[in-house]
Amino acid sequence: MSTSEEISALLVTRFGTDPGAISPEVPLRQLRLDSLALEELRLLIEDRLDIDLEDVVLSSRDTVGHLVAAVCSKAGA
Repeated sequence: MSTSEEISALLVTRFGTDPGAISPEVPLRQLRLDSLALEELRLLIEDRLDIDLEDVVLSSRDTVGHLVAAVCSKAGA
């Protein structure tokens, strides 16, 4: 499963996001993710992908694509 697919799966299973609403250009706020949900998502991604995202700063204004790129940059490091 790709990083994008992993993140999409977490959004759907943990946050009830409509799979059709997830695309790279969609802002996280449009998926109804507030700062608390973003922190929970960050921790879930860390656990699932066994990476450290502590220094990755996310806001609800960031897009799904930005999140995927940030995770990919850490996974490849």
